[in-house]
Amino acid sequence: MARIRIPSTIVIIFVTVQTGFLLFMYARYSSFMPQSEEKPSQVHILILSSWRSGSSFVGQLFSQHPSVFYLMEPAWHVWVTMYQNSAKVLHMAVRDLVRSVFLCDMSVFDAYMPWKRNLSDLFQWAASRALCSAPACDSFQRTDITSELACKTLCGRYPFSKVEEACKTYSHVVIKEVRFFDLKVLYPLLTDPSLNLKIIHLVRDPRAVVKSREQSVKALARDNGIVLSTNGTKVEDSKYKVMQEVCRSHVQIYETATLKPPNFLKDRYLMVRFEDLVRDPLSEISEMYKFADLSLTPRLKSWVYNITHGQGPGKKKEAFKITSRDAVSVSQAWRNVLSFQKVKKIQEVCKGAINSLGYQLVDSEKEQRDLTLDLVLPRRQNQFSWSSFNPKH
Repeated sequence: MARIRIPSTIVIIFVTVQTGFLLFMYARYSSFMPQSEEKPSQVHILILSSWRSGSSFVGQLFSQHPSVFYLMEPAWHVWVTMYQNSAKVLHMAVRDLVRSVFLCDMSVFDAYMPWKRNLSDLFQWAASRALCSAPACDSFQRTDITSELACKTLCGRYPFSKVEEACKTYSHVVIKEVRFFDLKVLYPLLTDPSLNLKIIHLVRDPRAVVKSREQSVKALARDNGIVLSTNGTKVEDSKYKVMQEVCRSHVQIYETATLKPPNFLKDRYLMVRFEDLVRDPLSEISEMYKFADLSLTPRLKSWVYNITHGQGPGKKKEAFKITSRDAVSVSQAWRNVLSFQKVKKIQEVCKGAINSLGYQLVDSEKEQRDLTLDLVLPRRQNQFSWSSFNPKH
């Protein structure tokens, strides 16, 4: 299929005009909208994380639910089209795309894919169970647990219009994104009366993240360049400059949500550590589902057990796939794989995140290799709970 490449300058102009129009319409709508109007019927969940933090796994925990329409990193299209810009510059375009997807308005992709499209043109489309079942594709039922391979084989030729059609039939719209680095960028969405948005902030031990990133160096090179504002040049993160930005953003997001947060964040932010999730999957998933107003079905319980009790930590070729693995082994693998010198460097650039998010620093190789030494601090001492929040203090 012949594809037309549109200069990024034209795309930026298009997005800017579109954003201005949306803001104008929102201002007009807000001036006439009664303040007591009920929340939208759909629930919108943003899984906010960073690369190689277990977010694809968490995304699947929602994607496989029969009430959820899920998309994995739709803002990939923004970054690929406008790769010569910085992450900060692209924040607005990413936010506008996410808002449109939450509202099931898929015309937003016209700016990034200006050709006749099929489902298969959407980034990681087969990771969405909703796009592998009716009404998007007739090969599976909503209650089925779908695999990417089977979905790609049977559903890729359906027209792109099926994305919007399917989205409108679900009670929950869930998006997983790794391209937000500042919680305040999301304030317009959190205060938007047309959205019923909640945020699940997924974090992971930075040392484990680095170990995982080393399995996908080439795949991350372009994104690294955008994070570091290299004007389109792909870069490897050998000096952990990207990790430094990732760690800084997690601290910023966490502290913004927990230290004197605005009232509109009440009951709409949940921080989840990947390590807690893999140690007690059903308990953590039940908590996330409760937060999202979903229930855990027997079929989902069985599927979760199977994918978290496989053999070993997974292979390099599985870096971007959800396969059956020993999840606890995955979370601890960095302690045997990384050198202590490398761990010391990571701890230097990410010390703030390691401390803030509830992980323990290691002072020697002996401590690093000693798997009886728990480096994940007790959750209740470190995770923020809205139930303990008192705005008077």
